[in-house]
Amino acid sequence: MVADTRNCEQCGTSFAPRREHARFCSARCRVAWNRRNASDSPAATGPLDWSITAMRETTDRLMRAGGLDQANGFAVISEAVWWVTMVDATLMRYHPDTYSDVLARQDAARRPITEDTFGGLRFVRNRMGYDTDPADFIQPLEVGPGAGRIGAWTWKSLPEPAPASLTGRAREWEMTRYRAYQAQLAGQPIGKTFSRATAFLRLAVEGSSLSPARTSRTSADAIEPPAVDPDASWTRPTPVTAL
Repeated sequence: MVADTRNCEQCGTSFAPRREHARFCSARCRVAWNRRNASDSPAATGPLDWSITAMRETTDRLMRAGGLDQANGFAVISEAVWWVTMVDATLMRYHPDTYSDVLARQDAARRPITEDTFGGLRFVRNRMGYDTDPADFIQPLEVGPGAGRIGAWTWKSLPEPAPASLTGRAREWEMTRYRAYQAQLAGQPIGKTFSRATAFLRLAVEGSSLSPARTSRTSADAIEPPAVDPDASWTRPTPVTAL
């Protein structure tokens, strides 16, 4: 089998990526690209700015919402997945050094939890609405008075995905995302997942060109996560017996 390859965005050399999001053949090319694009990155003032605002509004709505029917609850969660993974991907693309530095500053126990949290959310994003219905991912609470917040709904444990059209390295990456989902999302409250993700993204934004010291407070305030400890204990909800 021929190894998957892609072209370096700096020098154009073909290389075999070791990571799913790798864009450069070497650290030298990554640094050179960052220096060349530092002043005109569209993420500095444009798409990332409004993506952060949309993520903040969506995750805040998710954390506060309660008593919604399943269809509306699924819609809010799906939108939150989209915006969190959008902000994450944009930061990784336009601020890779800052993103990596923030991740590296986490202690050895927390770092893989953070990486797997985003890997699991990417797995959900890639499948929700295409291969899988939201109801296959999400375990709601009992509908009715006292049902609680959507943030207390949980992610379902899923069987290993069947082989699809993906082959080689792409298949390996999809299985890595699946294992990340099983490790950090399955069985956990949805609110805990988004609190952990937005807390990390806030730190990454503060270290990027969107930090308050370099731009207005609008962007920095927009990503302020819900006032919830991302690893706080959650009350185990009562699952729905049948959807």
